Amino acid sequence: MELVRTSSVSTIHVPTSISKTQLTKPNLLNFQFNPIPSSSFSRIHGKTSSKSKLFTTISPSPSSVSTESIGPPEPEVEDETKGEKFDWYAQWYPLMPVCDLDKRVPHAKKVLGLDVVVWWDRNESEWKVFDDACPHRLAPLSEGRIDQWGRLQCVYHGWCFNGSGDCKLIPQAPPDGPPVHTFKKACVAAYPSTLHHDIVWFWPNTDPQYKDIILKKQPPFIPELEDPSYTRAMGNRDIAYGYDVLVENLMDPAHVPYAHYGIMRTQTPKVKVDREGGRPVVLSVKKLDINGFDGDQEWGISKFIAPCIFYAYTKPSENQGNGDASPAGTGKPSVQRKMALIFICIPVSPGNSRLIWVFPRNFGVWIDKVVPRWIFHVGQNLILDSDLYLLHVEERKIMDVGPANWQKACFVPTKSDALVVGFRRWLNKYAGGEVDWKGKYSGALPPTPPREQLMDRYWSHVVNCRSCIAAHKGSQCSRGGSASRFSSFGRDCCCNQAECLVTSCKKYYDSNGSIMLRRIKIVGSLHPQKLPLP
Repeated sequence: MELVRTSSVSTIHVPTSISKTQLTKPNLLNFQFNPIPSSSFSRIHGKTSSKSKLFTTISPSPSSVSTESIGPPEPEVEDETKGEKFDWYAQWYPLMPVCDLDKRVPHAKKVLGLDVVVWWDRNESEWKVFDDACPHRLAPLSEGRIDQWGRLQCVYHGWCFNGSGDCKLIPQAPPDGPPVHTFKKACVAAYPSTLHHDIVWFWPNTDPQYKDIILKKQPPFIPELEDPSYTRAMGNRDIAYGYDVLVENLMDPAHVPYAHYGIMRTQTPKVKVDREGGRPVVLSVKKLDINGFDGDQEWGISKFIAPCIFYAYTKPSENQGNGDASPAGTGKPSVQRKMALIFICIPVSPGNSRLIWVFPRNFGVWIDKVVPRWIFHVGQNLILDSDLYLLHVEERKIMDVGPANWQKACFVPTKSDALVVGFRRWLNKYAGGEVDWKGKYSGALPPTPPREQLMDRYWSHVVNCRSCIAAHKGSQCSRGGSASRFSSFGRDCCCNQAECLVTSCKKYYDSNGSIMLRRIKIVGSLHPQKLPLP
């Protein structure tokens, strides 16, 4: 069924135009949709309004990179921020979409090398973020449970904590003895947290002075994620390469015809120079400061909002031809079709990162209401799979020469690398050239696991996605002959430790071992409109 190829395989890549009567296979960065006002983002444009809800649980307790190229892009406009340095620990960081968090159990997450536990406090109806270590003997609280009184209970000795991190019970303490559970050392460190755009965020500092930090600084505000007329289906995945490599890969449209060949359909050049159809891509960085930068290219505008968000949308157009005209006889203008690409890149630890993606749109909304999320995730994860090994190895080669020597080691002579160079410039000029891990790590990357383990999708995605894990369990029931609550559309799904797939999806490996998609064909009654090719 074309829907899977349209909505799941190609959601990361959006087409250069949207037909008035069609919905088609999009391309990653070769796409076009209606412009979003330039004032959409608080971090870049100073907008402070937000619908964030703060959870105020607090603990008791190198040089800039050159952009010289054969065809140099337009010079960047850099704000005068002499000596200003980016503070990695004075930012809001996303943890997980709430759609993938189970309120019944605690969840372990790592961000900036910090091990935290995310759990739902039903007494305060808020998500809480604690240090993932019981103050007793440092057992992980994420392995515990939510008890019948709604407290977080450590599984090791049963110590219980409320939403503020206060210890409420030490079972081993005699009831007639001193109230040791009230001691400050019995409390667990709690971070400021907030629910924003259906994602749980936290502030990575438990000092009480940050209790009301959201009144001074908020996570970036993206209007499409608060607009009920837009779809907001999200996905997440743990990535076996670092934050910096993840960000620059998402800023690089030139790799799409090659690394994702056979998976993504890209714009066909007037003159093909090779099988894949690579072509010159003109990119430039228009503004760069401590908060990120604005990017420009032939199809539209992109923004890097430091440290986590890369966002893309199109330039204003006088005649976009996508539904602005009035329907015959109604006299009422139709709603413009708009969409965006939002990638949220989270530094986890050296050699590891996490990606949250969402592609809001105000058309074809019915698709997300009919098709389960795991169908979209089949194709989206296939795209991530197809260059995962390349980037994992690339990161190690960069580490061998030293991140500070990136410009010397990498030859970037064309304008297609302008956004990547802009990101490296921001990283070196403002952020110390790399993520600040506060001395937690030696600087070495973790060993490369066997390729099969590296490509394993079960632990990197399925267990962290409520839709895919439900489909996985349903497929097991179906294969075992038990009655399944899934339709025939869902029973064809098989999420195993290697990948989440549709059994009728035919894949093969080329001589280099790259995953390729030949065809997806699912029998079903849904016949969505096709998205036009650019």
